Amino acid sequence: MLIYEIFSFFLFFSVNFNYITFCLNFILFFMIIAVNARFLIKNKLEGIGWYSYEVLKRIVIAHPEHQFLFLFDRPFDEEFIFARNIVPLVLPPPARHPVLWHIWFQIMVPWVLRRYKADVFFSPDGFVPLYAKVKTVAVIHDINFERYPEFVPFLTSWYYRRFFPKFAAKSSIIITVSEFSKNEIIKFYHIDEDKISVIYNGVNEKYIISGKQENLMNMKSYFLFVGALSPRKNIEFLLRAFDSFKASSNADVSLLIVGEKMHLNKQMNKIFLDMEYKNDVRFLGRLPLKDLVDVYKNALAMVFIPYYEGFGIPLVEAMASGIPVIASDIDVLREVAQDAAIFVPPAQVQTVAAAMTSIWLDTTLWADLSKKGLLRAAYFSWNKSAEKVWKEIAQFLH
Repeated sequence: MLIYEIFSFFLFFSVNFNYITFCLNFILFFMIIAVNARFLIKNKLEGIGWYSYEVLKRIVIAHPEHQFLFLFDRPFDEEFIFARNIVPLVLPPPARHPVLWHIWFQIMVPWVLRRYKADVFFSPDGFVPLYAKVKTVAVIHDINFERYPEFVPFLTSWYYRRFFPKFAAKSSIIITVSEFSKNEIIKFYHIDEDKISVIYNGVNEKYIISGKQENLMNMKSYFLFVGALSPRKNIEFLLRAFDSFKASSNADVSLLIVGEKMHLNKQMNKIFLDMEYKNDVRFLGRLPLKDLVDVYKNALAMVFIPYYEGFGIPLVEAMASGIPVIASDIDVLREVAQDAAIFVPPAQVQTVAAAMTSIWLDTTLWADLSKKGLLRAAYFSWNKSAEKVWKEIAQFLH
């Protein structure tokens, strides 16, 4: 008992958490929702990070009657403390490795849930404490590691494939972002479909153009890809297709690639170095939101040809920005874009290159896809997404 009390004291008075304030505020709120907030990282928001930001900000502000415990795995930025009903807590260790994931989720998080008598645990990245007696709402965006384990580092792939079936089984409710992902979870993990709720992602309002575009199609000089540079995003075939497009068209058009380098491999780098038109390819890395919005709106088109996605947020961002989309002919992207894209087999270089040529030459096609994309993008809203996520959480608040 003495060791336990010393550990308690050390943890809660050395990680910037005001426990006394929490206790005083406790009587002011109806319920306590603990949240896995580890992807809310200043200037490093990507897929799950943006999902967490957009959904949590809306939920917290809309429900001041409840207390939200934001659990961080490192020092946090005040930007993510959206309202006064958030109590932030930094839990060691930084959970960025399979061993540390296990310590964080299976030891530290359950201890906090017990200590603060949380009513619900909400996890935007699908990781859940397996032995906590708290109702859990987990968001599983996709299970690409089941289809393409070779695209993920070995230890990460092993951990995901070993524990995500358990996370799915343990969760009281699973939220996923497409009917495609729902069917994948059912197929691989044998989860009852009634336990899975499909809630589409939204699109940041800053991407949405109003009225006609200021720039004409023939003034735009680059194709665009946005996403993490991992093998499943199919950057190799994108580079080959762009080289083929340039060789056949002699167009004064470049390719901009925006995204964080994740699992770049030697093969991908070799293909780039062997390109005839590699000087027309620019790798921009991660961009701030303001710059990314401008890059989208001034692009000729988005070329997004991954092998596998759970949803494909860049697709919607492109449509909202009023630019045409060339997309992989895979089920999930057809579900998201419907008739507002040119669909191509992701591994057929000449077909992808031909689609790029069509977009470049045909102003009527360009305008038609732009119009259809704007109409389709209007269907996706973070406000609607947050409201639906809250309904799933709220069913466990009594």
